Amino acid sequence: MATLILVRHGRSTANTEGVLAGWTPGVRLDERGAAQAAALPGRLAGVPIAAVVSSPLERCRETLAPLLEARPELRMETDERIGECHYGDWSGRKLSELAGEPLMEVVQHHPSAASFPGGESMRAMQGRAVDAVRDWNARVDETHGEGAAFVMCSHGDIIKSLVADALGLHLDLFQRIHVEPCSVTAIRYTRTRPFLLRLGDTGELGSLAPRAEGPEEKGDSGDAVVGGGAGAP
Repeated sequence: MATLILVRHGRSTANTEGVLAGWTPGVRLDERGAAQAAALPGRLAGVPIAAVVSSPLERCRETLAPLLEARPELRMETDERIGECHYGDWSGRKLSELAGEPLMEVVQHHPSAASFPGGESMRAMQGRAVDAVRDWNARVDETHGEGAAFVMCSHGDIIKSLVADALGLHLDLFQRIHVEPCSVTAIRYTRTRPFLLRLGDTGELGSLAPRAEGPEEKGDSGDAVVGGGAGAP
């Protein structure tokens, strides 16, 4: 099946202000975030990309803009299911204020039980994101063939929840995962299980490009490489 390249949006004004943005409109990339987005096409230059999907929120669409400009053959699709968690009444509030809320302890240590007032539960957030990935995997496979790579630009909690799903981790463990702004997380899906290829990578990404592999390293076989494999050439 397809290789999913998850990009967290670049640093936003809400990130620098310490605000939980959620779906608050008008949250854009700050100066550093714009520079991170501008560097993304170069980082992905060696990777054939079959499709580009974005959260509907501005900060994600801005992050992908330089990549789409560099690859005019690509068209951006949007999918609300990979949009930020609906934090409800918490949206737009300072994280320093929210730290004192009793619910924050649940969010940190038992997120599968956390439901935001006026928003959604973290279980629902993960469920819709996993459904989106599975649907897009099937669409990319059908249109571009097995092994094609596609990009999704989303948000920190969404990406962490997708990594947890790929690793077979309970949602209660997903807070142990960290992804930086404009970092890349790559997951290769196979018929039997996913493989986490990159997690929160902020460097060069050329080794994500498909390459000729020996039978002992075929990533689409569903088998792990015993000993860890030879890595990128």
